[in-house]
Amino acid sequence: MSKIQFYDEMHDSLGNGAVRAHYAAMQEWLNTQSPASLSDKRKQADLMFHKLGITFAVYGEETGAERLIPFDIIPRVFPKDEWAALEKGLRQRVLALNMFLHDVYHDHNIIKAGIIPAERIFANAQYRPEMQGVDVARQIYSHISGVDIVRAGAGEFYVLEDNLRVPSGVSYMLEDRKMMMRLFPDLFSKYKVAPVAHYPDMLLETLRSVAPHGIDDPTVVVMTPGAYNSAYFEHAFLAQQMGVELVEGKDLFVDDLHVYMRTTAGPRRVDVIYRRVDDDFLDPLAFRHDSSLGVSGILNCYRAGNVTLTNAIGTGVADDKSIYPFVPDMIRFYLSEEPILNNVPTYQCRKPDELSYTLANLDKLVVKETHGSGGYGMLVGPAASKTEIEEFRRVLIAKPEQYISQPTLALSTCPTFVDSGIAPRHIDLRPFVLSGKDVMLAPGGLTRVALKEGSLVVNSSQGGGTKDTWILE
Repeated sequence: MSKIQFYDEMHDSLGNGAVRAHYAAMQEWLNTQSPASLSDKRKQADLMFHKLGITFAVYGEETGAERLIPFDIIPRVFPKDEWAALEKGLRQRVLALNMFLHDVYHDHNIIKAGIIPAERIFANAQYRPEMQGVDVARQIYSHISGVDIVRAGAGEFYVLEDNLRVPSGVSYMLEDRKMMMRLFPDLFSKYKVAPVAHYPDMLLETLRSVAPHGIDDPTVVVMTPGAYNSAYFEHAFLAQQMGVELVEGKDLFVDDLHVYMRTTAGPRRVDVIYRRVDDDFLDPLAFRHDSSLGVSGILNCYRAGNVTLTNAIGTGVADDKSIYPFVPDMIRFYLSEEPILNNVPTYQCRKPDELSYTLANLDKLVVKETHGSGGYGMLVGPAASKTEIEEFRRVLIAKPEQYISQPTLALSTCPTFVDSGIAPRHIDLRPFVLSGKDVMLAPGGLTRVALKEGSLVVNSSQGGGTKDTWILE
């Protein structure tokens, strides 16, 4: 059996292993670093992240509620032209997804055209009938989109999934950059790296641009489920960086179809809520009645156009994995363009022939829950034991409509500093696309790295780490 070829971000894997031009200065720098000095820098980074409180809660772990997301000190580098092409594809994709969401909750043209079966949308657990006919500011539903990109084959980019509900991770992108500048200022003298520090300003500009009609100086808040949420550090960080209030549901109330924030100076009207609370918990009168995280009556204020929620209620119907195979068709339908970024080939297990193919090839495929996230509820066939495969087979036969399968991609590798020294590890990338008056991207994103040798699972909840992402100017 031939050995799988992985695209090497730093070295020409098809030729003689020469260092790619945009990594040449990095290689020269690495040649001057001893393992002891790199190890010392990594310890410094861990210490500083601990002091800053940059931790991640892993639900269900008994060993401790909080842990650091491991930070790798060797950055990932993109040449300018490569990033420009990727950025163009991301803008196209997010624009089409927002048009799809508007269509889903208004005219249903894509269903009438026979491109997406109606039951794929209306029977979807993430579809919110309460949003039918609701006009949202600028017709934008996903204001902050985190699109997961992988590289495979000879270096082609693929979209692995679209995160349009409450995508997280941007604080790590910003803090990773700060950490690299603290630890290795000499390295930045060798490269002209596009800055990312202005992301909070871009985010605030985006949020202000989607305020309700007639509001010229909107009050913006970040709404968090609270300090026990896994991404609480990010909620507090972004509020602080934007200079806006961080609130919980108990800090807000509704009066006369407007939302108000309790302050020491009395109630203050709130116009834009960057909410990091899931749909189900947002309004106990409309969704989960047992929720103590939301605000009673906020849906009615939203429907009346008196407050903007970012991201909109009901965006999950567009990032569900059962809708993912249709995104290229959305781009053709709404934009009359060919998709710039490829989807990963996907088998929908609800279709009998595609289920049969999946069951016959479980040892070669990745099988995912359509509503799953965080690397949970999935089977990585080539890395699974026979027992795990057979257990998953039973689940798949019982509920095929809840799963999709995809070929196991040979994710690209990037040099990573691990205990044994510098070694290749598999990576992905989550750029963050902001949609408001304009569509904007910070140059880069969150590069996640699978630190276990041979592992393809990069999620922080599954032991993955992060890297700084450099776009060269």
